[in-house]
Amino acid sequence: MGILDGKRILITGVITDASIAFSVARLAQEEGAEVVLTGFGRLSLVNRIAAKLPKPAPVIELDVTNPEHLAALEANVREHVDGIDGVVHSIAFGPQDALGGNFLNTPAESAKTAFEVSAFSYKSLAMAALPLFGERGGSIVGMDFDAQVAWPGYDWMGVAKAALEATNRYVARDLGAKGIRSNLISAGPVKTMAANSIPGFDRFEGVWDGRAPLGWDLTDAEPAARGVIALLSDWFPKTTGEVIHVDGGLHAIAV
Repeated sequence: MGILDGKRILITGVITDASIAFSVARLAQEEGAEVVLTGFGRLSLVNRIAAKLPKPAPVIELDVTNPEHLAALEANVREHVDGIDGVVHSIAFGPQDALGGNFLNTPAESAKTAFEVSAFSYKSLAMAALPLFGERGGSIVGMDFDAQVAWPGYDWMGVAKAALEATNRYVARDLGAKGIRSNLISAGPVKTMAANSIPGFDRFEGVWDGRAPLGWDLTDAEPAARGVIALLSDWFPKTTGEVIHVDGGLHAIAV
């Protein structure tokens, strides 16, 4: 038996097989879950990546900033499963002028885009998925990058992640009565397509190698994915509004 036996999980953000979301989808299937994926703009690519999973997984189109897509989410998901027990939010984006050391010169529109896609969408996805949850509730898990400190080059994406952490707490507050838990995994850096678009990302490698007490492998998405799987399971029935660090312990270590 797997810890997700019988569960139905909606997973966003699978773009390549190096992504944390892909590892989550693979592990979820291995732990007994039925998985539905979402993609936007590159559905053929997402379908090719989905074919690498242990079992076939349907892919539906979802732009979390598009009200029509959000309104259609319930019907689109129900074409494949009769409801869900968990949602994984693995979505983030910031325009190039909101990253790379341009913090003081970033236009308001670019900062707003980073906020809408990376933080506000967590609430949007939660509300769009809400009718799919049954009376027992379930779990929403988002992917975070530690927003307690200012990272080189991360700029307005760091601000957006701080907003994501606050959004998580309010979603936890407002959906708790429905039995729905809301938590984030604050993962160490993983070399994904999204990470490659962050100017100066390579500077993180030396930081984690030198400071994380448990060490950290930038090419291994599975530790973070295992954290997501644990939060999707029934083993954290009274945990909500949390940010769980899966970063080799770096967040706890000073210089």
